[in-house]
This record gives sequence, structure tokens and C-alpha cells, in this order.
Amino acid sequence: MRMLINARNRSVAVEGERIVDEDGGFDVVLDCPDLEIRPGLVNAHDHLHRNHYGRFGVGTYPNAYRWAEDIQVRYRRRIATGRRMPRRAALLTGAWKNLAAGVTTVVHHDVWEPDFDRDFPIRVARIASADSLGMAQRIEMPADRPLCLHVAEGVDGIAAGEVAELDRRGLLRGQLVAVHGVGIDATGEERFKRSGAALVWCPTSNHFLFERTTPASLLEGDVDVLIGSDSRLTGAGDLLDEIGAARTYGILDDQRLSDAVGLTCARRLGLPQPSLEPGSNADLILLGRPLTQARAADIALTVVAGVPRVADGEIARRLGPLTEQGARMRVGRAVRWINQRGIAA
Repeated sequence: MRMLINARNRSVAVEGERIVDEDGGFDVVLDCPDLEIRPGLVNAHDHLHRNHYGRFGVGTYPNAYRWAEDIQVRYRRRIATGRRMPRRAALLTGAWKNLAAGVTTVVHHDVWEPDFDRDFPIRVARIASADSLGMAQRIEMPADRPLCLHVAEGVDGIAAGEVAELDRRGLLRGQLVAVHGVGIDATGEERFKRSGAALVWCPTSNHFLFERTTPASLLEGDVDVLIGSDSRLTGAGDLLDEIGAARTYGILDDQRLSDAVGLTCARRLGLPQPSLEPGSNADLILLGRPLTQARAADIALTVVAGVPRVADGEIARRLGPLTEQGARMRVGRAVRWINQRGIAA
């Protein structure tokens, strides 16, 4: 399918999985003078299979290990019920959450799932990961690829000590993509900065568990900051909710926030540079507000590998032969047209 999108800021042509030059005929033409087109977002941290449970936790916790112990007892019935959902359905719940928020590539912080290779609607970054120092039996740093790891997820001495332990094990290196970092103290902060490691910030998840988040002194420095949504076990919603929460702290300016789900994020994860230029992957979104002010309701269209996957009603009606193969589904607080069939006729 060939598609041309004429947005407020520019026009973009798509053929197959790539962005192409704007010449020749098109099967679908979308004239959207009130919408902005931009590359799709990259979510640096989620657990796709855990977004259907609801939020688990009561009060504040000293660290994520105590939270994990608590919920296994406090919410055992809800956990048992949630585990009955078929695995693909659970993974798709996470995928549609992300797609509705303009995410076209997501990091699934867990083992690789066979479903990701079976017509999955969102790109899942194939990134090495381990849970955390206290949960993983063995952690190996890849020679030349990033490693995602929960680090200092808490506010006590156990959390604060993880940076020194990472250093002792030879894991505090430039390939490390550390998730959370809430409990990093002043000494750990200096070590972390020297290492060249990147940090994934998930502010609403942190605040829910600990009533605080990553130290501002770490975020506002030279550390590469990425943004992740976490799953809805602890996060408030989706990646746009996290960007909005991050913006309220006033630590990162709008450009750094945008790069935290775009250029910086892709570079640190070893992904292709997000772009709307011909030859690039056709991963793009249409939105009605500036990115750092947007919510899922402002995402009019999400395209992954040239396939419209999520759209609002107005855009969906203009997708030609694709319109009828999609279906309406509630995703979070909004009802959206979703396309599970790719480009099937």
C-alpha cells in the first residue's frame, strides 16, 4: 500500500515498510492540516505482559524487593486471575497501550517472547536485560550491546548500595541502561556519571512506590536520560503520561524530553535513528498537540512498518480498504480503531 500524509509541518509518503519520495500515485491520501507528523516514540521500559492486572501496592516501600514480596501475598487472588489470561492476549494489552500513545518501538524488560516474531503489531527492541542485582542469579554484560537492568529501585541502603556493587562486578559501564535509579546517593551518583551509563526515568511508577523519584542532580547533568512507562502494575498509564509527569518536575527541557523518547533513546538502545526522511523505517505518528503536552487522546494515527495500527475515528474512516478490517476497542480511557491484521485485504 502506498500512502501520502499531508500534515501541518510536512508531507510524508509511505510505501511498504519504508518512507519514500513523494511522487507517483497513492492508495490513501490523508490531508491533515491541523495535525503534526513526527517519528514514532520509543518506550525504554515496559513489561508488556503485566499491563492488565491494575496497580498493585499500598503505602510506600523501602525498595522494589519488599514491594514484590508484599504483592505476592496481598494480591494473590488478583495475580492468580490475571495469570489466566492467554499469554498473547496479555502481551497485546501492553502493545495496544503503547501504540495508542504513539509508541512504535518498546523495550520489553523480560525474556523474549515467541509472539514478538508472529505478526506482533509493535516493534519490540531486542535488548539484553536482567531483572536486578537482587533478583537475577547471573548477569552478563554483552560485549558491544546495551544491557537493561533495574538499579537502585528504592530509597533505603539496599537500593543505594547497588551502584557500588555494580562497579565491583564490572557491570557499571557505558553499555548499562539503568532503570529507575531512585536510591542513587551522592557517592553513587559520581560513580554513575563517570561510567557513561544511561538512565531510564519512570517518574509515576517511582512516586507510586516510594513517593519520590530519581534525584534531580542526576537527571539534570550529562547523563543520557531515557523515559519509560513501566507497566500498569506501578505506572500511571502510558508513555505520554510519563512525559507529562516528567515535565512537571522542570528538570529536563522539552528538547531533552523529546530526545528521551526519540534520538537519545534510539542511540543508547542501538536502534535506527527516528526519521521522516526517505529510506527510513515507516514508523510515524500524527498528533494534535506538541509532544510534551500530548496525551493518548491527542494521537490521531500510529503507523508501524508502514501499517496503520491505531487511529481515531476520523482518520480511520479515511484509510480506504484498511478501514473495514480494523475494529473499535477501548484502550485506556479512549476508544480507538485498531488494526490487528496488518495489511491483509
